[in-house]
Amino acid sequence: MMKPLCRLPLLLGLLAGCAPLVADEPEPSGEDLEESALSRGEWAPCGFTPSRLRNLGAARVDVHDLVHGEGVLYFAANDGLHGTELWKSSGTQGEGTLLVRDIARGPESSGPTELTRVGDRLFFLADDDVRGRALWVSDGTEAGTRLVKRVLPIGASFGENQTLVAYENRLYFSTVVPVGTDGYELWTSDGTEAGTFMVEDIAPGQASSFPRRFIVHDGLLFFVITMGDETWLVRSDGGPGITPVLEVHDGSLTEDTLIFRMKSVGRKLFFLVASDDSEASLYVTEGTASSTRRLRDFPGRYPHDLVALHGRLYFSAGAGLPEGEELWVSDGTPAGTRRVKDVRPGATGSEPAALAVAGGKLYFTADDGTHGRELWTSDGTARGTRLFKDLVPGAEGSSPADVTSIEDRLFFSATLPGRGAEPWVSDGTAAGTRALDELAPGPAASSPRDFIRSGWDVFFTAEQATGRELFALPFRPEPHCERKR
Repeated sequence: MMKPLCRLPLLLGLLAGCAPLVADEPEPSGEDLEESALSRGEWAPCGFTPSRLRNLGAARVDVHDLVHGEGVLYFAANDGLHGTELWKSSGTQGEGTLLVRDIARGPESSGPTELTRVGDRLFFLADDDVRGRALWVSDGTEAGTRLVKRVLPIGASFGENQTLVAYENRLYFSTVVPVGTDGYELWTSDGTEAGTFMVEDIAPGQASSFPRRFIVHDGLLFFVITMGDETWLVRSDGGPGITPVLEVHDGSLTEDTLIFRMKSVGRKLFFLVASDDSEASLYVTEGTASSTRRLRDFPGRYPHDLVALHGRLYFSAGAGLPEGEELWVSDGTPAGTRRVKDVRPGATGSEPAALAVAGGKLYFTADDGTHGRELWTSDGTARGTRLFKDLVPGAEGSSPADVTSIEDRLFFSATLPGRGAEPWVSDGTAAGTRALDELAPGPAASSPRDFIRSGWDVFFTAEQATGRELFALPFRPEPHCERKR
């Protein structure tokens, strides 16, 4: 039974401001400088030489799950001594790159996953090798890294949306008490055991509603539930009571393929609904059942790489033969859901991928059949959709990958003849697109990925002889490249 909305008291954090910089005053905090520079769009790399932050050991290294914290980067890594544990890094300045806590002592791994920032806290899942996998929290110190409660949140297939989600300065997730009488339901946590509890038993008793695919949109928490053979998209204000948005009833499909790939675009929430094993439909809602509507069916490749630009949704999709996979746009109406340009006419298609928005324009990789896979740009019109830069002339292409927009700069990987997949950066112009210094000289490839800004550095991982290591490139407001925080 769907219940009316009831508000749950939420813990709200207070943010303190700082005075602006004047000529004779001390330098402002990193956060103040970052915010003012972000508003003016003045971020730029300080040089083109990334630094490996720490040799984590002689054994095979694997750095992953990079998350921006408060003035620090959090990540999971195995240094060959402690197993896979939680680490932090201040980048090219500050205290350096350090193990936060050896949760599973010695060479055993706690295997932190689902790293999720909520205010000044980091929540994650880990196994202390004593009582099994559960919910943990950290303030970035060894003493402040502790077990929250012996519960294990569940995830969703396809990697769609989060297992853990931050909403109104709390954490929300789906779990079940190991010896309880309730099924998998919506839970919340403030980082304490007492403040970690079930929000509501949506499917009463031992039955489960399996909340999943959480996304915060327009000030509310949206997620998917399943009750019997009905799957619902619902919304919540974080307290007891949910509001149904869309019901999908089809016993021939599995619950995990019915409602997925949600993307917030202004007041509109776009998502996919699978109508059979080979077709998906694009839907849109403004948060109510009456505003929810189907826009178009896609019998070819499911829409993917969904991004927002100027109040519209852009994505790559196949509309079915004889058309191939191309770039599409939607303004939230059936008539306004259309192909932007047939970059490669015919059944093959240009297969756009790695869509990213920077400087008010869309960037993506595509293969037009002439230039190979290269970086393209679009302003949303057919005329304004064009090859951005032909890094490798001819049909071979430079195979750009992991295109990431960071403060209106593009970071990505590209491959040139005699030079493997290495990091590149662009200011959105062809002339301002260049390679960073090689990390694996010659034809070997460092295959950089996971680009993310934290503090005054862009971090990423790259392959070295020792494994996947952590690198950082100083990236600051242009007048402050030589200044320290």
